Amino acid sequence: MAARRALKAVLVDLSGTLHVEDAAVPGAQEALKRLRSAPVVVRFVTNTTKESKQDLLGRLRKLEFDISEDEIFTSLTAARSLVEQKQVRPMLLVDDRALPDFQGIQTSDPNAVVIGLAPEHFHYQVLNQAFRLLMDGAPLIAIHKARYYKRKDGLALGPGPFVTALEYATDTRATVVGKPEQTFFLEALRDAGCVPEEAVMIGDDSRDDVGGAQSAGMLGILVKTGKYRAADEEKITPPPYLTCESFPHAVEHILQHLL
Repeated sequence: MAARRALKAVLVDLSGTLHVEDAAVPGAQEALKRLRSAPVVVRFVTNTTKESKQDLLGRLRKLEFDISEDEIFTSLTAARSLVEQKQVRPMLLVDDRALPDFQGIQTSDPNAVVIGLAPEHFHYQVLNQAFRLLMDGAPLIAIHKARYYKRKDGLALGPGPFVTALEYATDTRATVVGKPEQTFFLEALRDAGCVPEEAVMIGDDSRDDVGGAQSAGMLGILVKTGKYRAADEEKITPPPYLTCESFPHAVEHILQHLL
């Protein structure tokens, strides 16, 4: 690993770290204000695929988070970019609320499959349609492969199990664009104007947030909110740089020890 440099950027996960659906993590708004007072660039990186960036931004502003649209880097953005690069017509297996982020993309007579979190569409007929496209040679693009996420009513299956089912059935491998892919983190850091050795990632997912960030060369801070389960920090190697109770505790550590 390259030598650490002075901290220039903090990447922050959203769902499970700053909020869980329509409830903010206690103290998160004030902690974000404190972080913004430090000489670092703050960017928000999310695998959320169940709503468009505009809807997500509206949710955050209702929770009184001071966040602008250009500070949010989503896996939906990365997926659209890949679709445009490949010049394919995707079957979009995403929540209807995420469709605005694909506006203008040609989807008739699909020759690719793009899959995100789409609970209303994860049934046999639709998955079988995706299966048949893949068997005919269509590429599979996974917006991310999270195993599960946190809702108000408890943990819920993410898109990962459904992506894996399609991979297994078709003997193919998906191209994954969201966390924990290194390219996702590196693109977010490029936007922030720094390199991994100058950045830290805060998130509630030990593998996708912390493990992915640390594989890219960043420091990773795991928070015990959202999807966190006891001993999650032991599921990755190396372990998180820091495991703490919540986003406000992570910010306090950054302000006291990393600046």
